[in-house]
Amino acid sequence: MGSSGGRVGERVRAHAPGRVNLIGDHTDYSGGLVLPMAIDRGTTVDLERGGERVRLTSSADPSPVDVAIGAATPPATVEPHWGRYVAGVVAVVDPPVGGSGTVSSDLPIGAGLSSSAALEVALALALGLTGSSLEVAQACQRAEHLAVGVPCGIMDQLAATSGRSGHALLIDCTTLTVTPVPLPEPAEVIVVPSGEVRALATSAYAERRAQLEEAAAQLPRPLRDVSVDELEAVKDALLRRRARHVITENARVAACAAALGAGDLATAGRLMVESHTSLAADFEVSTPALDRLVDDLLAVPGVYGARLTGAGFGGCVVALTRPGVGRRQARGWIVRAAPGASLV
Repeated sequence: MGSSGGRVGERVRAHAPGRVNLIGDHTDYSGGLVLPMAIDRGTTVDLERGGERVRLTSSADPSPVDVAIGAATPPATVEPHWGRYVAGVVAVVDPPVGGSGTVSSDLPIGAGLSSSAALEVALALALGLTGSSLEVAQACQRAEHLAVGVPCGIMDQLAATSGRSGHALLIDCTTLTVTPVPLPEPAEVIVVPSGEVRALATSAYAERRAQLEEAAAQLPRPLRDVSVDELEAVKDALLRRRARHVITENARVAACAAALGAGDLATAGRLMVESHTSLAADFEVSTPALDRLVDDLLAVPGVYGARLTGAGFGGCVVALTRPGVGRRQARGWIVRAAPGASLV
């Protein structure tokens, strides 16, 4: 992995998709399984390379961002807030030259569709970062850690770099392997916002991660390798519930990937519903608004399954449906599996 920097005065455009997670939440940072797909909404960075600063304006925020390359300023102190992601990427990529440009996106902010990862990946490519899909994703994951101090897993960034048209991505977060899973032609994926904007830095995300780590420390093997029966070794009931979600969710992800590969949409949908129930009851990251939205969607003919997507605490619900259902859901939109990030 490296940074080419590019020629001074060179104009570049980089695009990175957002992602929706079909199943497998709060499993990535414990080395588990996830099944996201890159979507046909994303973020584009147009940049003219040159100078010793990165100056960007955004269609979503009137406040510009101005960050010096090679600066010692902690990214988490940069204002406006979206500039922290920019500063994190600049710190990790460490480009030989900066640049001036614009950021445009059709990803809603705070909806759980990885708008921050899309910005990080698109900007990293625009600044000249090179390397494999995994290397770019790992660099942008480090940038997010620097930016907001949230110990996020690798799923969002790796989905953005590794997307494939017509496919979900089965990601093993221990081996960091990505296996494309074909989405059956009769299926549609719709995303419906709950109306609750979430912010991971102010949510209980870090608390949940710490609880999982505390539970894992009481077990003989990593969470992904233990059974539910072995959870009796965890003495605290709350920690057992947190760990139970991850153990059962990993099994659901593997089963859902197999069901989609076999064209069994009913089973895939049932597993999505079970995932939401586990996230609500055992992991406690759902909200009344998300629960109501899932129930409303499940009452619609042609919906195989629905669940919150992303970390929870607000954001969106994802549903797997028969064709045409999405067009009747005025509050949401149909998303399609898209290619990964690239210079365009």
